[in-house]
Amino acid sequence: MTADDADAGGGEPRYACKPSLMGATWEFRLRPDALEWRSGGRHGRIPYGRITRVRLSFRPVTMQTRRFLTEVWSTGMPRLSFASTSWRSLVDQAAQDEAYGAFVRELHRRIAAAHADPPAHSPPPPSRAPEVVFDAGSPPLIYWPGVAVSAVVALGLTALIVRALQTGQFAGAAVVGGFFGLFLWQSGGYFRRNRPARYRPDALPDDLVPGG
Repeated sequence: MTADDADAGGGEPRYACKPSLMGATWEFRLRPDALEWRSGGRHGRIPYGRITRVRLSFRPVTMQTRRFLTEVWSTGMPRLSFASTSWRSLVDQAAQDEAYGAFVRELHRRIAAAHADPPAHSPPPPSRAPEVVFDAGSPPLIYWPGVAVSAVVALGLTALIVRALQTGQFAGAAVVGGFFGLFLWQSGGYFRRNRPARYRPDALPDDLVPGG
């Protein structure tokens, strides 16, 4: 699945991805006043001023260890999400880092503009846009228990390595040590990128928005 920066001649940024092998392709388009989406026979639009929350996170999966996710909440609309990868076959998920990053940055620019205060000489809008929250990483109630579980696993593996060395089982210690190194590398990267935080729409976290 491809992702285009803009329509030919239209100038409106577009991003498309297939989140599951058997599911339909999701297409997102940045209109002048709203984020539009389409998937199969379903479609909708969310005015930028009605967006209340955006979350950026790092969500690796088995077939793609470098995968980023954007989630969008809005008033009276379902949550939307799109990833930086797209399914192409049973064993292939294509990375779309550059197109994904460009689309996410432009989306934030338009959300910020829609929520900006009007100039002093302008008449007040009929209704003020709701406050928008920009979250980075995993929700705290998921992140911190995950850190605790990973710490327990790391201590357990360390104990196994020490025990194997004490009993002279060097081959076993090497195997467990290799697994321990892989575990630290994967979990360390995940938790480093997904630490809960807030960010500004003009200062997106580099660890969560590729292609900057």
